[in-house]
Amino acid sequence: MNRTFFFLVFIAFLSCNKTNNPEIPPGMDFRQEMRDFVINISTYARMFDSDFIVIPQNGIELISANGEADGPLSASYVNSINGHGQEDLFYGYKHDDQQTPQQDNQYLRSFLDKSGATGNVILVTDYCSTHTKMDDSYTQNHSAGYKSFAADHRELDNIPDHPNPIAGENDRSINSLADISNFLYLINPENFNSKQAFIEAVTATNYDLLIMDLFFHDNTVFTADEIEQLRNKANGGKRLVVSYMSIGEAEDYRYYWQTDWNSNKPSWLGAENPDWEGNYKVKYWEQDWQNIIFGNDDSYLKKIVNSGFDGVYLDIIDAFEYYE
Repeated sequence: MNRTFFFLVFIAFLSCNKTNNPEIPPGMDFRQEMRDFVINISTYARMFDSDFIVIPQNGIELISANGEADGPLSASYVNSINGHGQEDLFYGYKHDDQQTPQQDNQYLRSFLDKSGATGNVILVTDYCSTHTKMDDSYTQNHSAGYKSFAADHRELDNIPDHPNPIAGENDRSINSLADISNFLYLINPENFNSKQAFIEAVTATNYDLLIMDLFFHDNTVFTADEIEQLRNKANGGKRLVVSYMSIGEAEDYRYYWQTDWNSNKPSWLGAENPDWEGNYKVKYWEQDWQNIIFGNDDSYLKKIVNSGFDGVYLDIIDAFEYYE
């Protein structure tokens, strides 16, 4: 056999290997699978609360039916959500406390503005700690019509002491996502000694929206009474409280994790994320994974609803990129 034949056989092998993965149905539209997942989450939650807020983070391309900023809207997806969370828009895209390259910023904004034009609220989290950069983040986001939070810890484990007063501070009682002027993204409570300490720290602020975790770091759920306390702003107004939930990765510290998965993985559980220890890729379209997330009384989303949250903040929406 000559070298050309060997080369052609090798290329054919690679092609078959890529398109005939026995674990993934051929021709699967990974973006539509994620859209459908979010739509079904929204539909289920609104069976219990018609005003339940749904905010996907990142994966903004899903608003477009063809993945292009000038493409037609995916109307069913856009209509199922209330806003979009976007990380690293002005700061943090490549490195924390560094400005996001203009090309990346403009690319994301072309989609964010398309969603915003439909009435969805855009929530931007920039990762920067230098005070002048935090100020610039708030200024640029405000000019763009976005609500923003300048996180000085990537771990989202603290309430920043800058700026003071907070951007857009007000004493209004917030009734919908469209009413907010600012938000606090505090999903890691490990620096708080108790739930009460966490509640006291949050209620000493005047943020209009709190994005937090359903669980304290001892794995106890925040109760409906505790969520009601967290709605209180220091100046007498009321805020919205929304729970974080990852739907594109499984986390080995969550209540649903089973120890035998380390040696006997379910079909939907994939590789560990090399950048986040304990986080694992999932085949998010598989029913067994979706049953963990929503659709029954033991599901993650039902626990969030039972605790009285105003909505859910969905992470790892961009998991479709991993499979593409």
